[in-house]
Amino acid sequence: MRLWPTLLSRTIIRGNILLLVPTLLLGIGLYLLTDLFEKLDNFLEAQVPLAVMATYFVVKIPLVVSQILPVIFLLSVVIQLCLMARNRELTALQAGGISLAVPARVLILCGVLCAGAQLGFSEVLGVAGERESSRIWAEEVRKRDLSSAVFKDVWFTDRHWIVSLGTLRPGNKGEGFVGYELVPREQKLLRIVQAKTYAGEPGNWQLYSVTEYMPAQYSTRELPSLTLPLEQDPGTFRLFTRDTTPSQLPIWQLSSVIERLSSSGSNVEKLRTVWHTKVAYAASLVVMALIAVALVSWNSNIYLATCLSLMCTFLYYAAFTISTSLGQRGVIPPPLAAWGANIVAAALAGIRLVPLFFQRRF
Repeated sequence: MRLWPTLLSRTIIRGNILLLVPTLLLGIGLYLLTDLFEKLDNFLEAQVPLAVMATYFVVKIPLVVSQILPVIFLLSVVIQLCLMARNRELTALQAGGISLAVPARVLILCGVLCAGAQLGFSEVLGVAGERESSRIWAEEVRKRDLSSAVFKDVWFTDRHWIVSLGTLRPGNKGEGFVGYELVPREQKLLRIVQAKTYAGEPGNWQLYSVTEYMPAQYSTRELPSLTLPLEQDPGTFRLFTRDTTPSQLPIWQLSSVIERLSSSGSNVEKLRTVWHTKVAYAASLVVMALIAVALVSWNSNIYLATCLSLMCTFLYYAAFTISTSLGQRGVIPPPLAAWGANIVAAALAGIRLVPLFFQRRF
């Protein structure tokens, strides 16, 4: 009897992998195929070599996996449980005195493992792949348009400076400069420099209509102009990326940025929401396991259960998007904004599952 749960766990995990992998490959293929149809004209017009085009789509695969894994995992679990019900395997479990809680725990474990994989693809491989694909798109496809492009909300670090550019226009000029100068090798804020307009050149950034804040002295002064020795060349942003934001940083780097800006007294509600969103989206795989078990426990018809799972996915993503948007605007706290959809979905699934966990009938 001690070996039976282990054998059952292995069987369920093996069956989940056998369904998850081909379903995931199908999802990746459909995603990339759609992306190819949308961008093929751009690649052909720019006369991009076939090898570069293939590289562009290959490096995007980790990011695609991180985005579609929750819905793919939900579909694979629903199909797996429906097949088990059709083959009378669930009936055999009932006859052996094994409740629904046992396979549910195994599937939740699968969700936890997939959540770890999702974080890895998103924050390590996904970030690197997104940077490389953005570089290819900018250098090989959009190179003729970048000289006149206007960039919004650009962030970068330069030694002990964290800088935000509201707008970056052609000629390395723009509006909305905010610079946070930190004490070297410490997490203390030395000063905040804001400027209405700026002109950036490596080693010589000219700021105009400047307001300088000194938190330690609780003082403020207005300056008509100011020169900062920042080494960053604004032109490099035209070669590598558009709309660069801290939210595209890996979660550990984003934590560092939040800590630095928070210590300076800056509003970091948007960044905190993004940080929690990254974790909550990975945790959604566990929620998907609960939803799948709840759906199949109600109706094990594979066609109906699949349609209902897609409907639940649509509702989940809608709630997730709305709540995170409210969190970034400061309407609701960041943890609630990121985790609200998970909490509601898990609670609704729990209403169905909790009574079933204490009875043998499925």
